[in-house]
Order: sequence, then C-alpha cells, then structure tokens
Amino acid sequence: MKNILLACSAGMSTSLLVSKMKEAAEEKGMEVNIWAVSQDKAPSEMEKADVLLIGPQMRFMKAKFSKTAEEVGIPLDVIDPVAYGRVDGEAVLNKALELMGE
Repeated sequence: MKNILLACSAGMSTSLLVSKMKEAAEEKGMEVNIWAVSQDKAPSEMEKADVLLIGPQMRFMKAKFSKTAEEVGIPLDVIDPVAYGRVDGEAVLNKALELMGE
C-alpha cells in the first residue's frame, strides 16, 4: 500500500485532485491511500506518507517541508501547475510513483 500525501493552503483545493488520483490508481489496479491536508497539518502527517506533493500555490513552502521530509525519509515535490489546473489525477499519481521509485 502506497501512501500519498498532498498539501495545499487549506486542504480543500486538492480534494478533487485526490478523487481523480484514486480513480487513476483504481484503473491501474493499485492499492493506494491518498489524502490532502492543510499546510499546518502536513508536517505531522508526513510520518504516515511515502511521498509528499505540494500544491503549486504553495511552492514557497517546499524549503520548509524539505527538512521534515528528510527527517522522516520521504521525497517531496511541487505538483506540476498544468496537471494541477487540469485536475489530471493520472499525471499527479505518476509523479508521486516516480518520486517513490516505482
């Protein structure tokens, strides 16, 4: 089971993206746990995740989250703005899997 964490300003704007990512994973026959949280909750949620993806509107938080991500041993990156804007669940899922070495 892969655990994919998404972080955005309030945890709301990524909820539709989470749904689309789950659909894409289901189509691939993958078991994944994907959830979104606000930027405040992201550091404590990282311990449960295999990867952290940050909403493009929060790219300025990457440096702050990098330290915690390094401590818990997970990769992180900013979600591609085009994939985010298109709510392209498959593209974002593929990016998460790539970061995890899948």
